[in-house]
Order: sequence, then C-alpha cells, then structure tokens
Amino acid sequence: MAIQFRRSWMDPDLELYRDTVIRFIDEEMLPDDEASRKRGHVGHDIWRKAGAAGLLCTDIPDQWGGGGGDFRHEAVFYEEMARRSLTGMNASVHSIVAHYFLNHGTDAQKQHYLPRLASGELVGAIAMTEPETGSDLKGIRMRAVRDHDHYVLNGSKTFISNGYLAGVVLVVCKTDATQATAGTSILIVDTENCSGFRVGRLLDKIGLKAQDTAELFFDNVRVPADRLLGEVQDKGFYQLMADLPYERLVIGVTAVAAMEGAYEATLQYVRERKAFGQSVADFQNTKFKLAEVATEIQVGRSFMDRCVEDLVAGRLDTATASMAKLWGSETQGRVIDTCLQLFGGYGYMNEYLIGRMYTDARIQRIYGGTSEIMKEVISRAM
Repeated sequence: MAIQFRRSWMDPDLELYRDTVIRFIDEEMLPDDEASRKRGHVGHDIWRKAGAAGLLCTDIPDQWGGGGGDFRHEAVFYEEMARRSLTGMNASVHSIVAHYFLNHGTDAQKQHYLPRLASGELVGAIAMTEPETGSDLKGIRMRAVRDHDHYVLNGSKTFISNGYLAGVVLVVCKTDATQATAGTSILIVDTENCSGFRVGRLLDKIGLKAQDTAELFFDNVRVPADRLLGEVQDKGFYQLMADLPYERLVIGVTAVAAMEGAYEATLQYVRERKAFGQSVADFQNTKFKLAEVATEIQVGRSFMDRCVEDLVAGRLDTATASMAKLWGSETQGRVIDTCLQLFGGYGYMNEYLIGRMYTDARIQRIYGGTSEIMKEVISRAM
C-alpha cells in the first residue's frame, strides 16, 4: 500500500476545493509552463483566469472581494503548484500584498485594491530588497520625501517577484533618514502610466524560470499622500514584522509539498527504470533512500500541519514560523537532491520535473529571510 501524506487540517469541503484547484492547474497552467519558462513570465491572462476561478485571495474576507476562507484554502493552491514545480505564478507574494492591505490599509485602500487583487485584474508585488540591502531592512536607502500632498520617491529595488507584471507595488522606503527602522514607511505605487517608474530587466535566475523577477527603478515618482499604507508614516517596519509568520509559513508549506511531488515522481521513475537486469526500485540503496525521504516528509508534514492550524487559530508566533521556514527549506534541498541522484543523468535534464525542482528549491533558503536570519530569530526566543 502506498504511503499517504495526509493533512490533519483537511475536511470534505477543502477536498472538493482541491479538486477544483487541480483541474485548473492541469487545464490552464501546465500546458503553458514550458513557454512561460522560456519567456520569463506567465502573462496577465492566467492571473485573470485564476481570479475568475476563485483561486486568488481566498483568505481575504468576502466584504473586500476575497474568497472568505482561511489560510488552508491558500495552502491548497500553493501545495498543488509546488508539487508540480509550477513556480511562475507567485500567488503567495500576491496574497501577502493583499494581507498588507487587509491588516494595515485604510478602508478606502482596502476597497480600492483588494477586489482587484482577488479578481486578478491587478498583480501585486512588494519591493523590499535593494542592490545593497537584502535581509537587513535597516539599510534601506530608497527615499520618499514629502512634498505637500505627495511623496517623491527615488531609488531602485531588485529581486522583486511579480515585478514585471505587477499593477501595484508596495514600496518599502525611508521617510525619515535620521532614523533606522523607525523611519521606514510603505508606499502604494500604481504602475500603470506612472511617470518616473520603470521596470528593468527580467533577471536571469538559475531556477524559477517562469517567474517574473525584476529590477524596479523610481526616478522622482510622485505618490499621492493617501497612498501611504494605512496613511501612517514611519510605521513600515512594524507593518512588515507583523506579517512575517504568514510569509514564512507559506515557504514551509510549499517546501513539504515540493518534497511530496519529488518523492512521487522518483518512485514512479525508479519503478520503470531498469539497470543490471532489474528495476532500480529493487536495489536496497533505492529502497533505503526513499524510506528516509518518506520519513522526513511524514515528520515534516505533521509539524507543518500544526503550524497551519496555529496560523488559522491566530496563535502562530514568529519563532515557530521561522522554524517552519528554516526546517522546510533546508530539508527540501536535501530531499530533492537525494531524489535527483536516483534519476542518474536524466535528473540533470530540465525536461524532467526533478531537475526543475532541484534548481527551484535553492532560493527557498534565501528569500523570505535567509536560513541564517531564521536561526538568529529562533535563538532570540530561547
């Protein structure tokens, strides 16, 4: 009997929803994946289709145009994409942007942006990283200077997921250069017909080939003062920290789902592949390696499911979310490396799912806070 990686938080309604998600992925996303990887983005059409199918912003209240569900609905979509290494449509960043609006925006900002994010009319991005500033947000140099009823924004951002397709970008900037974190704010930039805003090149990454990761440039961009998130200045760092558990759990959830997808693809391959007159699955080394992989997935699934339940209940703390991100991303790298080895030379080919999973996995230990930052966060809670 095949090993089952069951989720403790599933229920019959979510199972039906998962069927809807899988059907959408198989019919709308998979057929265009190869072309998306070649051009470097998935295009706007798939975002609008996902919105029409009710797959975006599913945990945003329906009063703001969302699905009215909870994080479990989001997790289902992320998992099924991760199991197939469909990394071009960064729905998690899109959802995180929506949560910044939900948790920190004014009612007018929520009303204006959330329904459009849920429909896929707008793609959301958040611009934190700069050429000289990564995990250390205290070092942000982008300036926003108040000029009557506008802010004038200058600077550049890099490694911005959804950057090429984004219709709205939350820009983390300094509004008080004399302060460190206390002088940080978040400005809402509408990219269409935005004078002084420019999208740079699509970055040539080793993985995530279908995801539009870009540089963004802001040259005297005038942003209306009512586009300050929450219309509160110098509170950006607090706003960023408040939503970190959500972001880090997303990475942990996708890590376990990717491991499951890698395990299933490897199991199928070794059963079909012959070597020295027998199936590769019959070798003791193969059995033992896959037994180790299955055990790590099963243990990780239990922890990640508890984190999902805690987030839904409103009790997931930053340290535990950081553990989920740290363990998930580090283990994902080890597990997929083990699986690729069992494919032999074919595992190194991009045409095989396992090869794409291998390169896609590497970024998990970097974005959302590096593994080293996760260890620092966890150690502070000891």
